[in-house]
Formats: sequence, C-alpha cells, structure tokens
Amino acid sequence: MPERAVLACYAHPDDEQGVTGFLRRCVLHGVRVGIVCATRGEVGEIADPSLATPETLGAVREQELRRAAAVIGVRDVFFLDYRDSGMAGSPANADPRAFINADPHEAVGRLVRVIRAFKPTLIITFDESGGYGHPDHLAICRWATEAFHAAADPSRYPEAGAAFAPARLYYASFGRSMIKQFAEFLAQQNIPSPFPNVPLDQIGLADERITHTVDVAEYVELKRRSLGEHRTQLSPSAMLSALPPELWRAFWGVECYALVAGVPLPSDAPKDDLFAGL
Repeated sequence: MPERAVLACYAHPDDEQGVTGFLRRCVLHGVRVGIVCATRGEVGEIADPSLATPETLGAVREQELRRAAAVIGVRDVFFLDYRDSGMAGSPANADPRAFINADPHEAVGRLVRVIRAFKPTLIITFDESGGYGHPDHLAICRWATEAFHAAADPSRYPEAGAAFAPARLYYASFGRSMIKQFAEFLAQQNIPSPFPNVPLDQIGLADERITHTVDVAEYVELKRRSLGEHRTQLSPSAMLSALPPELWRAFWGVECYALVAGVPLPSDAPKDDLFAGL
C-alpha cells in the first residue's frame, strides 16, 4: 500500500482545531500528517496581556500552533508567511501584507510548493463559507482548492517541484443542523455566540453535502489539550471556555467532512473512512 499522508490547510493558528480528532487518528495509524497555516494570526485576540503584545503576537501564536500540533503528534507545520487579514471590515483588511490581498497566483504557488514537497494523499481545508465567513478562511478554501488541482499539472508552477496529484480534497466543518443546535444551546445558557450576525443557514456544511462523519469521541480530551495550547485566544469568558465537559464531548466528539474533488468514493465506502478505496 502506498504511503498515506494528510495535509490540513488553514489560515490561522487554532483553525486546525476542527480536525484534530481525525489528524490524531491518522497519526496513530502511521499516516504522515502536516498542517499548513497561511498566517500567524497577528491581529487575533490577546486573552492575557502577559502572554503577548500586538507586536509579538504572531511569533507567540506560531509557537502555540507548534505546541498544539505536538499534542496530537503532528510535527510538520508549514507557514505561508502572509499576515492575518482580521475580521471583515476591520482596518487590518487594508494591510498590503494581509492574506486576502495576496496575489492569487503567488498564494496558490506557495501552496503548490508545499503540496509537491509533502505529497499528501488527502488535502483538508475549510468549506466555502470559511466556517463563519472570516475573509482569510474564505481565501484559504479558494486557494487550497485551486492548489489541489494545480499541483497535479506539470505545466503549472514548474519551479515549485515535480507535479504531484493528491487523491482527494475534503472540506471540513460542522454540519448546519449541528450549528443550529449549538446556537440554540448557547442562547439558552446566555453564552455569547461565536458567530453573531451570521445567518446560520449560510455557514458550515449543508447536511446533505456531508460524505463522512467521523466519531472522534475517544480523542476529545486530547483535542481539548491541543486547543488549550492556543492560550492567547482563550479568554476565560470565551464561549469555548464556558462549555461544560459533557457538551464539549457532544459537540467536539464528531467531525464532518465533504469530498469535493478527486477519486470518487466506492459505493460501499464506510462513512468514517476518508481513504476508502485508495
């Protein structure tokens, strides 16, 4: 059997937390796992002023990501070296170094270079809604999707190494019915929503698009430890910090994926095997 590998492509340190259960399972089964991060989250929150300053936040968050990855057994972490663009409509959007202002050809090329060097069987990234519409999330989805196809084409980016074709591209997100249930629970508990003013029927994966539902309940505590390494982003009053353990298990014990390109799934493929038929 050819060596298997997975490359998770995201925009900021902590974005990878939606797939850490699957990544951990891959590690335990001898699958090479890598994480690509487009930015270092330079304009994110600082939960505790003793942890970072606006000037040092990017460097601090890089190390947080490396530690979070190490918790689940991932050593290969790559950065595309763009700057965090901030939330939609924020002043950081105008920074010429921001990921959303990158030249598309160049951004795809940086991803292609990583893909051809790492040679992943599967690529995973955000769905088209970017989870909740963050501009950088939308960008990494768009450009990782293009890079999936470009990496296999020897006529594109010849300077980025020999062509390599990943087998499948998956989008990962919560299903919309799960998002709705989660939002209802938060409202009942008077916990601030992480996606205020965002229409719930326009974020995450439509349930009918989900091709794989992966039970990762056995890794929930490890997932929580991994998330805990992103200390600058975890205010004591934040939504994730307020969730009791039983709800952590309920909402973070399942990960949803949609196959969007590549080798079709066998008709009898298990709904928790993203490699089925390869």
